Amino acid sequence: MLHDFLQYGFAGAAGLCLLAAWLSRPRRGVFIASAILAGSAAVAAHYSVFWALAMLGLAVPWALFCALSTIDMAWRVKTGFVLFLALGAGLCIYPTYHDERYGRVEDGPMSSEDKSALETKARHGDLGLQRYVLSNIPFRLVRGLDLKGGLRLVYTVDVDEAIKDKRDRYYDELRAALATAFGFHQGDKPATVEEMQKLQPKLRIEKSREQAGTLSVTFNDPADAAKIDEAFLKRFLGEMSLQRSADRKKATFHIKSEVESSIRERAVTQAKETVLRRIDGLGLKEAGVTVRDEDIVIEVPGDDEKAFAEIRDIISQTARLEFKMVDDDVDFFDGVARSAKEDDLPKGLTFSIENAPVGPSKTKPNHFARMIRGEHEDMRDALKRLKDWVGTLQVPDDREVGYGKVYDYNEEKDSIEEIGWRSYYLKSKAEVTGDMVRDATAQPDQSERGLGGWHVAMELTPLGGDRFEEITGANVKRRFAIILDSKVESAPVIQTKIGGGHAQISMGSANVEQQLQDAKKLELVLRSGALPAPISPSNEQRIGPSLGKDAIAQGAKGAISGAVLVLLFMVTYYSRAGMIANVAVIFNLILQVAVLAMFGASMTLPGIAGLTLTIGIAVDANVLINERIREELRQGKSPRAAVDVGYDKAFSAILDGHVTTLISGLILAQYGSGPIKGFAVTLIVGIAVSLFTGVVCTRLMFDYAVRARKVKKLYLG
Repeated sequence: MLHDFLQYGFAGAAGLCLLAAWLSRPRRGVFIASAILAGSAAVAAHYSVFWALAMLGLAVPWALFCALSTIDMAWRVKTGFVLFLALGAGLCIYPTYHDERYGRVEDGPMSSEDKSALETKARHGDLGLQRYVLSNIPFRLVRGLDLKGGLRLVYTVDVDEAIKDKRDRYYDELRAALATAFGFHQGDKPATVEEMQKLQPKLRIEKSREQAGTLSVTFNDPADAAKIDEAFLKRFLGEMSLQRSADRKKATFHIKSEVESSIRERAVTQAKETVLRRIDGLGLKEAGVTVRDEDIVIEVPGDDEKAFAEIRDIISQTARLEFKMVDDDVDFFDGVARSAKEDDLPKGLTFSIENAPVGPSKTKPNHFARMIRGEHEDMRDALKRLKDWVGTLQVPDDREVGYGKVYDYNEEKDSIEEIGWRSYYLKSKAEVTGDMVRDATAQPDQSERGLGGWHVAMELTPLGGDRFEEITGANVKRRFAIILDSKVESAPVIQTKIGGGHAQISMGSANVEQQLQDAKKLELVLRSGALPAPISPSNEQRIGPSLGKDAIAQGAKGAISGAVLVLLFMVTYYSRAGMIANVAVIFNLILQVAVLAMFGASMTLPGIAGLTLTIGIAVDANVLINERIREELRQGKSPRAAVDVGYDKAFSAILDGHVTTLISGLILAQYGSGPIKGFAVTLIVGIAVSLFTGVVCTRLMFDYAVRARKVKKLYLG
């Protein structure tokens, strides 16, 4: 196998280097270093650690180059480093070259398990060197939308929801701390619902509807305000500020502005990472995901409408998974149903009664609201009408109304269809959340009747498993709502305490094929993680592939023509010195493409323009150097002295020019968007690389001429 070949090959190289160290006393240190690098590469090959193998393997020629006797050690170290960069750049560019010329490696249709097994073999080198490299280097320099065409989606992150989540956690902590302060709770275990309910005669805790990060505590007895003392506030005032009313009865907590800013930034960053994981899970490695303020921009090259629809569906799912107890002890909608007038209710809204379990061998009749959608009404519109009506009710802060779908059998179509929504009266505290899910897998139901169906089996983290076991043990014969993206997927009755850290979500009453698709999507979004806040589409653009053909032809023609003219000018005007500059420019382009590929950048027309511009910038540095060397030669200096002085005097001017251009690029990258940012990124990379190639690499070639070959005359045109 390949990794065995690499392992024994580098082990053999290490042995040869040790032999050379024994035979050559002056170069002993260099050969020992080479042996250590080769031996380390052999170990990396044995354990299939690709990048360690690549870096250590490429460092071996660098170390061996230092064993030569040319010029001095400093020159050999620098030149060996350039060789190391050249080989590394070639390795990074190869996958892009392969995919552009031959297309991506496709293995045909197969199950996810077979595909995973094949990828594992490829990563371990069992399928040859080519697949080994392509499978272990995930990044590519791909064509952008203007070169290939595709879809650009812009989603806005609702960062206020992330702030509300933080506020809600403080709400629960504040209630628990007050229950302890009043003596209703003792010990290290969390306060129970019954203990916190004892606070109601003493105070009222409210969440502000106008400000996302604000909570207020109003005491019925002003003397009780002393409970919020310095020791009490120690756990809250790190991230919250406190303001008391003049009569001391009311204390208002507000999340500090710098904490809110941090929550906003973190929410956008986490949303981007989650979206990127979901896209990678779909196998869309060419898609690009970037952030602009509170927007996430997704660019997907291609023209597959089916793939675009799947992307929209997967991305838009927040995947906020929560398990909440249904409060069947309180018949919240009973009073609403009694006082409501039929004419004041939204169309399609009715009340129904169900026998709800409230403990072992106990049931209780409870009312719930049902919203049946209109004949041509969308389910989302029906849900909005139900939510708008519930918004007019006085729901306590520690309770909320959840919504689940209502299904009915259609005899004509012989299928089960969604006909509307129903309400659930829930405790607002989430007992188990999506961040407690370690893994999720779509699995077929093993029903006794053999009807099939699908569900998603979840493995919980140790903390989640313990919490799940504790909650189910304390609420036997009560309903536990499973909520995904603010919709109640199901509310099963807890039959017994559930241990082992496992749970499952059923896929509703749709047909088996639809259940399978829903289960696979849910598996993907749960594995990739929940979005920290909801996102909503704010813009969508389709870019036709015909634009890409024109752009490629014109852009490539212009870039190649400009580069060739610059290279011809340098050779014509500066002779052999111009050839040195051209070698540095070509190496500059290789390094730029490698760096852009490593960042997973998309090549666009502005990016091509940026590459072409950096050719001129790189050549400009060598023009300054060559003119300085000419001046020193005219003054009668030797070639070696002229090179030393020429580089020293030209460096400050070169650095100034590069820094000013770099500043412009940074400003464009910060405030630009789309094509402007693409141009800026390419320009920044080009500036950094051209400073290295224009000064360091060309100096190494000039030093070789004047110090190793000791030429008597420099040819500068």
